[in-house]
Amino acid sequence: MKQTFIEIQPIIERGLLVGVGIKGEPALFSLSDSLDELARLAETAGVRVVGRLTQMLNAPNPATLIGRGKLEELVQFVREADIQVVIFDDELSPRQQRDIERAIDADGVKVLDRTALILDIFAQHAHTREGALQVELAQYVYRLPRLTRAWTHLARQAGGRAGGAAGGVGVRGPGETQLEIDRREIGRKISQLKRALAEVQAHRERYRARRRESHRPLVALVGYTNAGKSTLLNALTPARVLAEDKLFATLDPTTRKMALPSGREVLLTDTVGFIQKLPTDLVAAFRATLEEILEADIILHVVDASHANALEQASVVEEVLDDLGAGHIPVITIFNKQDLLPGQRLWPVLAEDYPDALLVSAKKALGLEALLSRIEAEIVRRMRPVQVLLPYAQGDLVDLFHSLGLVESSSHEETGVRLSGRLPASLVGRFERYLI
Repeated sequence: MKQTFIEIQPIIERGLLVGVGIKGEPALFSLSDSLDELARLAETAGVRVVGRLTQMLNAPNPATLIGRGKLEELVQFVREADIQVVIFDDELSPRQQRDIERAIDADGVKVLDRTALILDIFAQHAHTREGALQVELAQYVYRLPRLTRAWTHLARQAGGRAGGAAGGVGVRGPGETQLEIDRREIGRKISQLKRALAEVQAHRERYRARRRESHRPLVALVGYTNAGKSTLLNALTPARVLAEDKLFATLDPTTRKMALPSGREVLLTDTVGFIQKLPTDLVAAFRATLEEILEADIILHVVDASHANALEQASVVEEVLDDLGAGHIPVITIFNKQDLLPGQRLWPVLAEDYPDALLVSAKKALGLEALLSRIEAEIVRRMRPVQVLLPYAQGDLVDLFHSLGLVESSSHEETGVRLSGRLPASLVGRFERYLI
């Protein structure tokens, strides 16, 4: 009997974006630019943005974030434009979310903030067990103080299976099945997730230990979301990971071998993209994954050179790296998407702030040879200069020096092989008794 498969189409919901600026408070991104980014996030989550509301305030309203008049305008817009999702660009307190929902007082209208939206996107894109656990933990921690009202607006949705793409934006992940769960049960679930994550993270640490034993240098790709890290990984290795023009298209880290011009092999690992106003709970849940960066010998900071906010996005990434404690690791800055620069008019402006940066196009494979040469030069620079006399019986150490080190001179003497060159710092101990 022939089977018929019905493709489930993603829910497209009508959304309204709300942004607030505080007078006199410095902001890395303008209110307009931040809302443009929020619109991209909403689009990634399955929301069609049909309107925006903005307001400049001396201070945020503790009850509703926006002022009373702007709230009335919001309620009117929701009703007239048949809005299904209202998304605030800043994180709402539980009280603010409840009061805004009461003011709207309409079935089927959800009130979300940037944090909830990013969590929803992560729920769509987490494909490994670790990624799914990390996202689910962050969702529960975020939702716990919002149980009173947040679950009731989910309950008003008819049909819809729990979680998954069919649940609509903001309700993926744990989903409607949590309606009957009280705070104590939610707390128990959080504890279970933390224990499960600890087990997965212990496995990750064992993998790291084995990787360290291989003494292969580790190069970590970091960058703002949609900067082109996955495309660059595919261009430099046979990774073939998903690379889409969407925010957070890739969530789970990928590590592959990469050959340098000398034939030396290193490991190249992709990491989750950063974004401004990254939710604190999400950073905490993904701490173990982000710690991959701290294991790196070199960080490749990928910047979208074609983006109007390229320098601002680079600053966000640098701030996150500092927060992670990665300031001691050498960074090679790469301005990607060279092919999209309008006559390279923006490049002098970018190069003024980053004079040592490289200009590449991962998609068009432009500038990659120079990038590989820069990586190799940095790896060699970090090696320790050594000179050893290895007995002929230690042929395995001779091979090790040749495969993982840099041999500058070699000679055969009566008692063994004399080698001069450079070795990874982690390997020097293996040769200590033979150092000259």
